[in-house]
Amino acid sequence: MKTNTRNRLLRSLDAFLIATLITTIAACGWLDDLDYRIADRFYQQPEPRDPNIIVIGIDKITLSKLGPEAAIPRGYFARAIENLNRDPNARPAVIGVDILFTGEKAADPEGDRLLAAAAARFNNVVVASEADVDDELADPNDPYAPWDQDWAWIPPYPGLADAADTGHINAPNEDDGIVRHDLLYVNTVERGRLYSFARVIYEKWCRARNVEPKSPPSTAGNGLYYLPFTAKSYSVGKNFWDLLEGDIDPEIYRDKIVLIGPYAPGLLDSMPTALDRSDVMYGVDIHANALDAFHKGFFPREVERAPQLVLLFIVSFVAEFLFRNGQMRLITVGWLIVTIGWIVLCHVCYRYELLMHVIWIPLAGTMIFVGAVSTNYIRARNDRDRVALTFGRYVDPTIMDQLINGDPKSLDVGGKLSNIAVLFVDIRGFTSMSEQLPPATVVEILNRYLTLTTECIRRHHGTLDKFVGDCTMAFWNAPLEQDRPVHRACRAALDMIEGSKRLQDELRAEYGREISFGVGVHWGSAVVGNIGTEFRMDYTAIGDTVNTAARLEANAAGGTVLISRAVADMLGADADVTSLGNSIKLKGKSADFEILKLNSLREG
Repeated sequence: MKTNTRNRLLRSLDAFLIATLITTIAACGWLDDLDYRIADRFYQQPEPRDPNIIVIGIDKITLSKLGPEAAIPRGYFARAIENLNRDPNARPAVIGVDILFTGEKAADPEGDRLLAAAAARFNNVVVASEADVDDELADPNDPYAPWDQDWAWIPPYPGLADAADTGHINAPNEDDGIVRHDLLYVNTVERGRLYSFARVIYEKWCRARNVEPKSPPSTAGNGLYYLPFTAKSYSVGKNFWDLLEGDIDPEIYRDKIVLIGPYAPGLLDSMPTALDRSDVMYGVDIHANALDAFHKGFFPREVERAPQLVLLFIVSFVAEFLFRNGQMRLITVGWLIVTIGWIVLCHVCYRYELLMHVIWIPLAGTMIFVGAVSTNYIRARNDRDRVALTFGRYVDPTIMDQLINGDPKSLDVGGKLSNIAVLFVDIRGFTSMSEQLPPATVVEILNRYLTLTTECIRRHHGTLDKFVGDCTMAFWNAPLEQDRPVHRACRAALDMIEGSKRLQDELRAEYGREISFGVGVHWGSAVVGNIGTEFRMDYTAIGDTVNTAARLEANAAGGTVLISRAVADMLGADADVTSLGNSIKLKGKSADFEILKLNSLREG
């Protein structure tokens, strides 16, 4: 109970530290660039554009005809307004001119007069103005900070300001240079709250159509709102020169919003947007997207950072706590639930006008998943190393491979009751030989004997338990269950007897000494496992079955294998045995305990 509590506390501490690390990374903004990229692709998807909005661009063809934008006489804009309003039955509802007409032109007063007169005559014109924002006063760590302050207003020249409506064309400086926000209004000293160019046009269009305008997006007191883009371009394939030449069919713009603005590279009015980070969008199209958004009334608002960080911490903590010691299948399912579930949740929230950080939780879940997989891999390697360390000295390499390639956790090393075949083998006359020969010679003979017995045990896939002096102990059917374990043990015993004959000939020739083996084999239940203390353990078997096999070996004459009736019954007709009845008494066994001599064993 105490161990489980301690493990839970350690897992909780681990989960707390990991969750804190991930949350800190997100809070410091180190994930923002990646999050912006993923969120832009996730949230900003092209949709059919509003057919009530068209753009007539001042493009390269127009500039080739009229010269640079700044040099286009204002009288041309007056002519454009008049051409758009030429047919009373096919007029635009609103004309928005995305050009700053600041200050009167001393060199062309007639152009100023014509433009103001055209705007006043048709009363459907909105022109651009802006707040004079001092970028040096802005907070470099917050590109949105200056918009809650009051700034000087740069209006259209006086005649035009009286004749046309106006809205600001200021844009926030996104910290990564990608436009994804717009300004509903700016605060000016002269006019107070000045609404955006797009908002003024939208409300003017609603009045012309006699419809109630939809509510503007809510802001945090600085006019900023998230702009869901619709299309990269609202152009209908006609340019400003076509308009001046009267080459545009009035049906194209009847009762619609017509936007006129720069539409060529080099006019310093284009920037990448969240809809397509790889290309630029002209400013007049950004206004068109804002108009589209006002018409739809769909304005997702970004959820505050703090509650999302809290949620990130909670999800990271739970994921780390559950994943760390989980099974691979469950970890994988959990990871998929976290990542896919969060993406689905973000999609649903977006439909309800809530913007969440798309990448935070999936990335956290993936990091934790990779960490859990790595931990499981390391743990599996450690388990294999533990198995190799525990059993490498005892078992045949084939069994070793099965242990390592299987599930190490399925191996109970704490001791369990198993049916095993136990073999003991000993050298007859070893004590007297060791007294008469030099120690080095004794060791050399002993090593050759132990090599022979070990090879026989491993050849038949047994588990080498121990050497005790000149005695070798082995067993079969543990740590893994085997087919025909008794046959394997008896085959190893007969191989030892056969091998001892060759070894005996070699020793007679080299040292003038002869040795022989006595072997005992028994089958029954025993406790098998790591037995000892934490300082010294042996993987061994204990119990009456082991004792009986040892006593059989102790009573076996040189060159013979003694087995019990239990072994003989397991061998059946495959074995040639000679019953010794109860002629040999084993300590601790009843008088009718039958002992048999194994003569031979049929192959197969």
